[in-house]
Amino acid sequence: MFRPLLSTAALVTGLALGAQAFAQDTPSAETVMATVGGTDITLGHMLAVRAALPAQYDQVPPEVLFKGVLDQLIQQELLSQAHEGEMSRAAALQLENERRAVLAADVAEGVVNADLTEERLQAAYEAQYAGAEEETEYKAAHILVETEEAAQKLVSELEGGANFAALAQEHSIGPSGPSGGDLGWFGDGVMVPEFFAAVSALEVGTVSAPVQTQFGWHVIKLEETRVKERPTLDAVREDLTNTLRQEAFDAYIAAREAATDVTRTDTTAMDPAVINQTDLLEN
Repeated sequence: MFRPLLSTAALVTGLALGAQAFAQDTPSAETVMATVGGTDITLGHMLAVRAALPAQYDQVPPEVLFKGVLDQLIQQELLSQAHEGEMSRAAALQLENERRAVLAADVAEGVVNADLTEERLQAAYEAQYAGAEEETEYKAAHILVETEEAAQKLVSELEGGANFAALAQEHSIGPSGPSGGDLGWFGDGVMVPEFFAAVSALEVGTVSAPVQTQFGWHVIKLEETRVKERPTLDAVREDLTNTLRQEAFDAYIAAREAATDVTRTDTTAMDPAVINQTDLLEN
């Protein structure tokens, strides 16, 4: 006799579960993911936890992250429901701090993004880069030795036709020695002042007289020069965005502080190490 693979009850249950799964194809923040002792844990609760996780969690597979966040919330709810009596002083203060931090973050998010338009980014870009003076970059190599005499001897050998890279590999005590003294491209502010002054005074293809810096004595060869290209807006968009956000935040805080009565207790007689005395929370 033919027997169905599923009983009627199982079939009904399966249809119900199928309907629930279909409903969850378009979940919302109100979608209930678990109920613990009558308290619902929603997808919104899970998303709030996810939004606060650091960037390294972006690499965690979604199925692992989903289960981990839900398990954590269920465990927290189980523990919170087991709490009896009054909340400890430490817990009450932490709760106050958490509420303050969440509200502050919510306001700050609106402040820093309120006027972050493409026009403002373009204006900030033009202000920082459009009128900037052209900057020359230098590609150079050097041989670093301990004494002026050793450096002068190398200069004489180079004047006699010796190969610069070969001398650097043989004599340089600097980390670039094995690569023939190659320093790559650099601009002002990267090298120590004495070194940069000597490089910028050279003609392409020429070698300097011995140059002393805090590291020793250098013989420098200027390989090439170029004018540093102005970066595109997209290349500096993130930096400009962060700058505008910080400026908006600082201005808002300054305005709020100016309009609010803020009194700081005189702590000149207090040992700053008190910040580590967490045992005071138990008193």
